[in-house]
Amino acid sequence: MTCKLSLATLSDAARTAAIPGYDRASLKAGIVHFGVGNFHRAHQAIYLDDLFNTGADHDWAIIGAGVLPSDAAMREKLAAQDFLTTVVEQDNNKTAARVTAPMIDILPVGDAAAIIARLADPEIRIVSLTITEGGYFIDASGTFNPAHPAIAADGNNPNAPKTVFGLIVAGLKARREKGIGPFTVMSCDNIPHNGTVTANAVVGTAALSDPGFAEWIRANVAFPNAMVDRITPATGQREIDFLRDHFEIEDNWPVYCEEFKQWVLEDKFTAGRPALETVGVTFVPDVTPYEHMKIRILNGGHAAIAYPAALMDIHFVHDSMEDPLIRAFLAKLENDEIIPIVPPVPNTSLTDYFALIEHRLLNPKIADTIPRLAQDGSNRQPKFILPSTLDNLRQGRDVVGLALVSALWCRYFAGKTDSGKDIVFNDASAERLHAAAVKAKDDPSAFLVFDDIFGDVAKSDLFRKRFAHALKTLWEKGTRETLQLYLDGKLAV
Repeated sequence: MTCKLSLATLSDAARTAAIPGYDRASLKAGIVHFGVGNFHRAHQAIYLDDLFNTGADHDWAIIGAGVLPSDAAMREKLAAQDFLTTVVEQDNNKTAARVTAPMIDILPVGDAAAIIARLADPEIRIVSLTITEGGYFIDASGTFNPAHPAIAADGNNPNAPKTVFGLIVAGLKARREKGIGPFTVMSCDNIPHNGTVTANAVVGTAALSDPGFAEWIRANVAFPNAMVDRITPATGQREIDFLRDHFEIEDNWPVYCEEFKQWVLEDKFTAGRPALETVGVTFVPDVTPYEHMKIRILNGGHAAIAYPAALMDIHFVHDSMEDPLIRAFLAKLENDEIIPIVPPVPNTSLTDYFALIEHRLLNPKIADTIPRLAQDGSNRQPKFILPSTLDNLRQGRDVVGLALVSALWCRYFAGKTDSGKDIVFNDASAERLHAAAVKAKDDPSAFLVFDDIFGDVAKSDLFRKRFAHALKTLWEKGTRETLQLYLDGKLAV
């Protein structure tokens, strides 16, 4: 018999899934989290669920928050099931479900006063974020843009902010006015130096209305950097139906993820933290080597395979990795141009790490999709691919493979696959990228004009030459033959 997920039906859910070993009523809020999406519920929330199951730190429960219409929809779906989430962990030989309960509420979306009041609560000691790479108002160099209309609006009206950063500033100011110490601001997004990026966004927003307070934030608030990792596909009706049919649980928005997870975090907190080291979080003085490894090798790998697979009409990530050409392309790219410029990581073999990634990407049960990897490239390429390109250029190394990745992205934005099927874009910059990609068929430099994306990479004569030749080859010979030329060492001219 199928059970509709709620606190009242946990005993029924226990027939097919693991359930919390703690009483949800015993939890007290310690964290406000912006961006209650799939990744947060498969990652940070899982670590807290594990911690609470040990009987420890029940005063670190999560209260969700958000500013987007999608956040309001998520609030409605989760509120209907007492903010519980079913997480389905899948490996090649295993599929297991667990119900998690570390979240106790989600604040009303759009109610700035309610969010600020909760941020000013002394029980809240951490404010965390998963707002995607595009949510930080930064350009290709990682520089915060205070002139963005949304940020400028918060600067002009700091008492009724609408952005995450405006709300955080208002919450910190309310705490200071009440004599309450500041909370830690902890980013859990896939951005290099995400803590530093977040600090710049919060301080930069505050400076628009109160420069003195901005300096106080810089001096008194902790923004730890973190490396986070778990492949977490989007949820659709397929996933909802699978959970009902195989685990007899009706969940409005379950989360599916791989079994692997990793969180490396700087131990830098303003007002204490939960004992996450007891449940697998690695605390380090400097997260930089770990984030370089993950962002360049894993996220860069995602970005590298997304566009050739899309152009070859491949829908699932595991299917793309089962294609010999794409798998060999990724291996050559990683071994020739990415891994060699990743700095050493303590107690870690980078080649073993890449082998683990290949295994993860081949997992058919995750059913991660190429459209998910291909979305938001205007934010992801400058963070996951182009830094490796620039480092190679600065070291006097060739960039045949990385230039091919950029050319594949350009060819993708021309709008049709090699077989002539229409491509559906999911990118805030899709209109300008599409227009430029169409022009680039005859003039490759037309796609390299976006300084906010390509930055100094586009100033390199070698890169421009490699990009132009790769794009010309893609148009003349198609994706498969171009990949084969690259593998045969015949793409460079």
